[in-house]
Amino acid sequence: MENTARIDLEAIREPDLEEGWKGVLSSEFRSDYMLELKKFLLDEKKLGKHIYPPGRLIFNAFNSTPWNQVKVIILGQDPYHGFGQAHGLCFSVPEGTPHPPSLRNIFKEIESDLGFPIPQAGNLSKWAKQGVLLLNATLTVVDGQAGSHQGKGWERFTDAVIGKLSQQKSGLVFMLWGRYARNKKSLIDSSKHYVLEAAHPSPLSAYAGFFGCQHFSKSNQLLLAQGQQPIDWNLYEN
Repeated sequence: MENTARIDLEAIREPDLEEGWKGVLSSEFRSDYMLELKKFLLDEKKLGKHIYPPGRLIFNAFNSTPWNQVKVIILGQDPYHGFGQAHGLCFSVPEGTPHPPSLRNIFKEIESDLGFPIPQAGNLSKWAKQGVLLLNATLTVVDGQAGSHQGKGWERFTDAVIGKLSQQKSGLVFMLWGRYARNKKSLIDSSKHYVLEAAHPSPLSAYAGFFGCQHFSKSNQLLLAQGQQPIDWNLYEN
């Protein structure tokens, strides 16, 4: 088990990362807190805990959306903690996996906002490939234990990601859903970027301001105003 864990999680220290992100984040991966995070994850593996997503997909958000292509950022909290659900993109699930409740509500809002039918598949990779960074604040979780890897170092890393995006780019659209994501607003220079805020799409809060937020059409309007290609949010396939 120890050797398997070491191989599986070596990506934390020397990640197979898209070149643009690798250059921007190299100092983070050399930092002491990242070494401590790696040790924590190895210890979790040694205890026999099942960690999601698989090691090769921990940095999937970065490899799916290269640094120089980022246009929109959607912030999540931590990965889905059910078997086969998490694949490194916030709110997204692999092909063939039923829609979790929050994702179902995201699709309902897109249907209301843009008229696109609710798709069968919940894989949001099509968005990521168009420049939508689907970033969770915490990049790993233990099977069946929501929030189990919060406060272990991932937030420091992803806060640095948000800060670097804010500092080194301009005209990005940040979608902040729910209190947790909205607390990240302090990391974003709103004089250079656009911040769209709403309630979380969870069934517990979607009717308190997520439904009707029209973030998907608004983000495209902001991109078009800058002369950029809008995002095709439609995932429905006949």
